[in-house]
Amino acid sequence: MNTPLMATLAEQLDKGLIVPYLGPGMLALCPEAPVPATPLALAELMTSQVSVPHKIRKRLTQAAQFIENFKHRKSVVHLMNQAFAAPTTPSALHLALARSNAGLLVDGWYDDTLATALAQVRPEGGWLQLQGLSQSEHFGHWTGAYAANGEFLPQAPGGAQPILYKPIGAHAPAGNYLVSDSDYVEVLTEIDIQTPIPAAVQAWRSGRHFLFLGCRFDDQLTRSFARQIMKRSSAQHWAVLPDEPTRMEARFLQEQGITRIAQPLASFAAGLVEALQDTATA
Repeated sequence: MNTPLMATLAEQLDKGLIVPYLGPGMLALCPEAPVPATPLALAELMTSQVSVPHKIRKRLTQAAQFIENFKHRKSVVHLMNQAFAAPTTPSALHLALARSNAGLLVDGWYDDTLATALAQVRPEGGWLQLQGLSQSEHFGHWTGAYAANGEFLPQAPGGAQPILYKPIGAHAPAGNYLVSDSDYVEVLTEIDIQTPIPAAVQAWRSGRHFLFLGCRFDDQLTRSFARQIMKRSSAQHWAVLPDEPTRMEARFLQEQGITRIAQPLASFAAGLVEALQDTATA
């Protein structure tokens, strides 16, 4: 249903004034998504293949750190590549966002769904992917840039639009992942002064609104990344959160000027896709 809010969001997206920020919950919208859709599911998958102490089997970053310490970093990357190797089928909302005039799209999970959607709706290319890099593998380099065809770019070209920003890495094209405790410690040490956040992302977010989809803010990592990626943007944002927020989530929403949309993601997605179609044909 095309409500006034949907119409507003669609209009703002059409004007390039909204930055969609996707979380792992977006996978629930996909017709096919045979990959882990939560940190818990990913931790359980990894620890089903490598023995780790029982007390950290359900803690993703700690389990990954144990595997990195006692096996090898390559073991972590191998497990992550396996976990996210199966192709996902983009949802209608993924495709609509990829087709929109959003100049920056942020995706906070490791799957390739949004990149697949961009490739489908923009077969001619013209979009850029920026991924967070682990310091254990790429010391001194915080971000990797990739062309639409997956080619590594030594330097991100100026003015390339849209930008797909994967702050914790992604399966494709090169298996870059921030997943272990040490990965996050390195980034969080610098993130307050914005060092790990690409200059192109910092430039585009200025004065723009964020729309959070499939995200939860019930742990410090997700809050820290969202807070720093949003820095110096506008004072008005939205988040689709059908479940009642935790106390820390509610505080975060209030601090960041994020209006909660208490609607199931599937029904919101259907409404926004319809509103974007209406805007495109208006």
